[in-house]
Amino acid sequence: MNHIRDSKIKHSEETNWYVITGGPSTGKTTTIDLLQKQGYLTTIEHARHYIDTMHNEGNSVEEIRSNKKKFQLGVLEMQIAEERLLKKEDMVFLDRAIPDAMAYYQFLNLDYDEKLLNAVNGVSYKKIFILDRLPFAKDYARTENEDDQKLIHQLIIETYTNLGFTIVFVPVLPPEERVKFILDNL
Repeated sequence: MNHIRDSKIKHSEETNWYVITGGPSTGKTTTIDLLQKQGYLTTIEHARHYIDTMHNEGNSVEEIRSNKKKFQLGVLEMQIAEERLLKKEDMVFLDRAIPDAMAYYQFLNLDYDEKLLNAVNGVSYKKIFILDRLPFAKDYARTENEDDQKLIHQLIIETYTNLGFTIVFVPVLPPEERVKFILDNL
């Protein structure tokens, strides 16, 4: 399997973007929603959006998630498209970012492809906020379990660490206090 250490990553010009990330069921979307309600620019989580889009076309979640490579590429393409539309000078909070795909590729034992490596090669983020894990909660879009949550969370930490980004770990706090913690640590 390809690992990030095997690749030469060059970050593009600096952005004013902050990534909110972590394993499944860590409170990312709740945090992003609260930031949006406070007037900050935010993005959506593309895995859930991809599932919802494909489900609306008549596919079951099981069908959508069964072709792991197709699913990951679909999510990655949405993430790439969105990040291309963002202005580098705008302060934006992203619900996951392109490098998250690397962690998921590793989790699913997929080799990094050209599209992923090229996309990661051009990214730049001001800071990465990794939310500490909450108790695992299953929902319609999640196929992972608690052990998967722990592994994905660790792979996300390793991915952003290996890419050289500044990481801030956000402790488990009530949602409003997590948002305050993030804003206090920009």
